Amino acid sequence: MKKSSHIAVFAVFALLLVGTEVTNAVTCSVLQLAPCLSAFTSSNPPTTACCDKLREQRPCLCQYLLNPNLKGYVNSPNAKKVASKCDVSTPNC
Repeated sequence: MKKSSHIAVFAVFALLLVGTEVTNAVTCSVLQLAPCLSAFTSSNPPTTACCDKLREQRPCLCQYLLNPNLKGYVNSPNAKKVASKCDVSTPNC
């Protein structure tokens, strides 16, 4: 049941960000962070694919942090640990 709730949360992210915004040739879409879902929602370490996507999406993090529907997830303790392990600094927005 827990796995399905994580999938539901991710589906909500997708619905909230149907439109995309281009920032420095990066497509800002929370769906791009799909490889990080397990690391964001559990104690699993981030995969290489997760870290690569997190680095790619770094220009978009302010957009995610300023979205009240995403802030709680993107700014969660697990997300901060993942960013740290991936050596991705979180911006001050």
